[in-house]
Amino acid sequence: MLVGAGKMGSALLDGWLAAGLPPQQVSVLEPQPSARLASLGVKINPAAAPHAIIVLAVKPQLIDEVAPSLAPFIAPDSVVLSLMAGITLARLQASCADAGAYIRTMPNTPASIGSGITALCCNAAAEQNARHAAENLMQAVGATVWLDDEAQMDAVTALSGSGPAYVFHLVEAMAQAGEEIGLAPEIALQLARQTVAGAGAMLAVAPESAAQLRENVTSKGGTTAAGLAVLMHEKSGLTELMRRVLIAARDRSQELG
Repeated sequence: MLVGAGKMGSALLDGWLAAGLPPQQVSVLEPQPSARLASLGVKINPAAAPHAIIVLAVKPQLIDEVAPSLAPFIAPDSVVLSLMAGITLARLQASCADAGAYIRTMPNTPASIGSGITALCCNAAAEQNARHAAENLMQAVGATVWLDDEAQMDAVTALSGSGPAYVFHLVEAMAQAGEEIGLAPEIALQLARQTVAGAGAMLAVAPESAAQLRENVTSKGGTTAAGLAVLMHEKSGLTELMRRVLIAARDRSQELG
């Protein structure tokens, strides 16, 4: 059962159906179902009955409002899979009725086009079959990784959860710099967007490491080397900047949690 059919919930649902899951096997709890949701053939706001897997795709600030209404749907052998950022496993277990397993995830927005990556962690009660089911569900929208320690989730939030925004800002920064060195705004933006998109596509399919791909573009004494000398500066370069970016995002994630 899917609880919440917003952007991420809808992305998951689309991925499940595209992978061949029969719509009649899916129940969705959504107080304001869209016409599109109604057209998919899934069960919307079903009568209370235990479900094997409950996927929570609602905003984290709604947990205290939503959790009590889930009790009739949760059985002692149910698996509760949460997409709610910052909500710990302990809080999930305290807020929801007793279930057989609790699994926490952190997907990111490229999941909406099937190109996301999701980190997962679980409580001690989650057995291999529960882990496998959760992994299959999240792989419908991209890759998955398992964490050994829930404490790592704040770092995941900082890196991959917030990461798409960093990449989008990189495009903004490249386009602005392109304007400043003489390009028309629309040309600079088109060049920046497609350069980042193309490089990302290469990363997805190339067997080489990111470092090797970078070296393949770089000729000694050439233009790329000149640009990288600034970008890779030990004190003011991108590596140090990203370290500070991720620390700030991780610390904020800890505060919110």
